[in-house]
Amino acid sequence: MDVDNLVHMANRIGEFFQATPDRAEALDGIATHIRKFWEPRMRHQLRQHIEQHRDDSGLMPLVHDALQAHASVLA
Repeated sequence: MDVDNLVHMANRIGEFFQATPDRAEALDGIATHIRKFWEPRMRHQLRQHIEQHRDDSGLMPLVHDALQAHASVLA
C-alpha cells in the first residue's frame, strides 16, 4: 500500500481522537483502532516509514506519539 495513503489514513484517525479531552485516552484510542483494523503489513510499513523519516513522517504529532507510545502492541 502507498505510504502516503497510510499516513493520510492514520492522520484521519488522529483527527477523530483529537477531540478526546484525555490525551492518554486519545493515544490509546488511536493505537487500538490501528491494531484492530489495519493489517500487520500496513502497520509494519507505517513503522518503517516513521523510522526512515523520524522528523518528517507527515504524521500529526498526536498520531506519532500514539504510535511511539504503543509500539509494542502494534508490532
